[in-house]
Amino acid sequence: MKKLWKILLGIGAVLGAIFAMSAGAGSKKQFKKDLKDNKKKLKDTKSKGKQLEKEKATVKKKIDKTDAKIKKNKKQVKSTKSAKKTVSNFKNKYRSKK
Repeated sequence: MKKLWKILLGIGAVLGAIFAMSAGAGSKKQFKKDLKDNKKKLKDTKSKGKQLEKEKATVKKKIDKTDAKIKKNKKQVKSTKSAKKTVSNFKNKYRSKK
């Protein structure tokens, strides 16, 4: 009985070693393929990143231009504080005495 278990264990070990060797050789090819695919993906991602950086720079320039236009327009707008004060004075003097 002990010899039978030793023989079965030996056969299992041999089969396991064969399986490990065959899986190891296949995985090396798969590893190279995956490595090539990852390099390609990395290259694509970098190119997209460069393109996005260019777009970001153009958008930033446009935002700066519009901010400058807004500041210029705000400087040109007159204050309505005195006009509102005049209207309220007019209302207090003439409109309230009906």
